[in-house]
Amino acid sequence: MAPMKPLLAITMGDPTGVGPETIAGAWSHESVHAACRAVVVGHAEVMRRAVQVMRQAVQVVEITSVGEVASGPHAMPCLTCCHENVLALPPAQADARGGAAAYDAVAAACRMALAGEVDGMVTAPLNKAALSAAGHAFPGHTELLASLCGADDVAMMLYLAPGHAVRGRVGLGVAHATLHVGMRTAIELLTSERIVTTARLAHQVTRGLLGAIAATEPPRIAVCALNPHAGEESLFGSEEERIIRPAVRRGIAEGLALTGPLPADSLMARAVAGEFDAVVAMYHDQGHIALKLIAMYQSVNITLGLPVIRTSVAHGTAFDLAWKGQARSDAMVEAVRVAASLVRCHDRLSWK
Repeated sequence: MAPMKPLLAITMGDPTGVGPETIAGAWSHESVHAACRAVVVGHAEVMRRAVQVMRQAVQVVEITSVGEVASGPHAMPCLTCCHENVLALPPAQADARGGAAAYDAVAAACRMALAGEVDGMVTAPLNKAALSAAGHAFPGHTELLASLCGADDVAMMLYLAPGHAVRGRVGLGVAHATLHVGMRTAIELLTSERIVTTARLAHQVTRGLLGAIAATEPPRIAVCALNPHAGEESLFGSEEERIIRPAVRRGIAEGLALTGPLPADSLMARAVAGEFDAVVAMYHDQGHIALKLIAMYQSVNITLGLPVIRTSVAHGTAFDLAWKGQARSDAMVEAVRVAASLVRCHDRLSWK
């Protein structure tokens, strides 16, 4: 008998953005259903509207528990957890009601994952302004999920699977030492401990993806410098010598295969060519720009350090495209496929 496919909870995201449409479009992809079973968490009527806008031949089936899930390309099970007021929201506008709905969907999916009712979760984009207006002061999914899970050490990894212009053994993952903060704050937050923690998390997930290879060839991880030319011997900044290099030495002493600090511009080219399996970036855009330039709609956000598996699309709510039937679904397809692959190697992952 074939093993049961993993069950994934896919959150609707902000109902006024492209999230519902990306899910509706992804549902018709054969690779999604080959990889997993899925249930959408949000509001069934919003999903019906999204299916209609995207002209998909899918029936949205409202269910009350994951035990009722019977998903396939023509049936989309949906757990409604959001307030009915989302049905009156105008499209493509940040609104507290949309922020509340996105929060409720994430919280519900997270509870199911923590309880073992689903094997992992995939999140559609939320709007940070709407989330804040709803009274949830989190700068993004990563920080929100860390709070819901009670996780102290988390990191955001942007990941490209093999074949998307990267030649690494398992693709390329870029973990970020700092998250959604301004540049000045990112520099202030940068410590050797934070860098080592991020490197450990990157090592853990990459080791899981490598599988048996990792027994003899550990994940090769490069660490970005912060300043141009890696500081040019402190001529352009001292963070490399004071903070980053000591972190690299410490990680190596712990058994991590770290290299760095290396200038970020040339390092990313080397990583894409397959020299490294993962990279530790110092701040948000240092990692995001590189991978999104290579493959914007194939990049997947993986949250490291949670007790549950979570992936997401790497784009936002895209209000300029929302509810026009123009939303791309390839990013959601890839996020689902990566989540399913992480479930399959879960025993090799150290998520805590």
